[in-house]
Amino acid sequence: MFLMRSILCLLALVQPVLAWSDTVWLNNGDRLSGEILLLDGGKLALKTKYAGQVLISWKDIDTLSSDKPLMVRRKGHDSEHSNQLQAAEKGTVTVVNSQAQTLPLASIDRLIPPRPLLRDRMMEGNLDAKLDMKRDESESDEWKLKGNSRVEHGLWRHVLSGELERKTKNDSKTADNWQLEYSLDRFITDHWFWRVSAEQDEDEFEYFTRQRSVGTGPGYRFWDNELGRLDVIVQANRLRLDTEQENLTFNTASIGWDYKRLLFGTRVELYSTGELQVPQIDEVDYVLDSEYGVRYRLNEWARLSLLYELDQVRGLGETGSSRRYLIGVGVGW
Repeated sequence: MFLMRSILCLLALVQPVLAWSDTVWLNNGDRLSGEILLLDGGKLALKTKYAGQVLISWKDIDTLSSDKPLMVRRKGHDSEHSNQLQAAEKGTVTVVNSQAQTLPLASIDRLIPPRPLLRDRMMEGNLDAKLDMKRDESESDEWKLKGNSRVEHGLWRHVLSGELERKTKNDSKTADNWQLEYSLDRFITDHWFWRVSAEQDEDEFEYFTRQRSVGTGPGYRFWDNELGRLDVIVQANRLRLDTEQENLTFNTASIGWDYKRLLFGTRVELYSTGELQVPQIDEVDYVLDSEYGVRYRLNEWARLSLLYELDQVRGLGETGSSRRYLIGVGVGW
């Protein structure tokens, strides 16, 4: 029993050291310990136990060390894989891979932990909300929720997204709609994957009150790391549109994208998702459903968000567009 207690006490002491093994020495003599998240745009993001995530100007760092693998990119060079970083003299760091090489910090402009294709589990997502209340000659209330979540495990990835919108004016409902989409990806290589997706839209005030679609096709992941991702997916779809009197069913071909880029040490996030569909009917040339936005990180979970939505339909020689803006707050995980 004494031996077991001793082992448990030793593990308790060792665990924080293993979890927070990165160290940064500053020019002013301070030393910070934590986990290096990434270096980009002249900012090093360091996750600490005592202050959460902190951003450190790269020019204020004397040297640093890390026991975990990192992708190191130098100015004018391709990214190199390092097994660890070792502290060196002022303004330098020793990069250890097959051999040790001491480099000036000024020559390094990016550090990224590599992401393996096979992961035990990785989850991320966002939920953005907007509330608009007007009290003048008329009373109007509008609120909208948009969310998405991604879960990866092994060679599989689940992507779930949805939105909900309600509007009232003088106690009369003027908008009531929701949308939900689920996609399942199976990775074949580090970049290629196959997607199967299903989507349903409900809108009480549109001519087509219900839309349902299922699709499948290949996708290509250009990159996916701590700085962001870019996926492009091509699908063949079966779409059904319902009205109160009848329904219409036809095939479409589509190309979609999913883009995300973190800037300023993960403080700012640019993102865009969308899909361009070409229906196999003469009346419609194409249908575009897209969104573009920026989020500003307030802390580990809170965000300020600005979203621009552009929906466009081209057919019978005419183009119809719908533009919406969403300014609000959200949470991320």
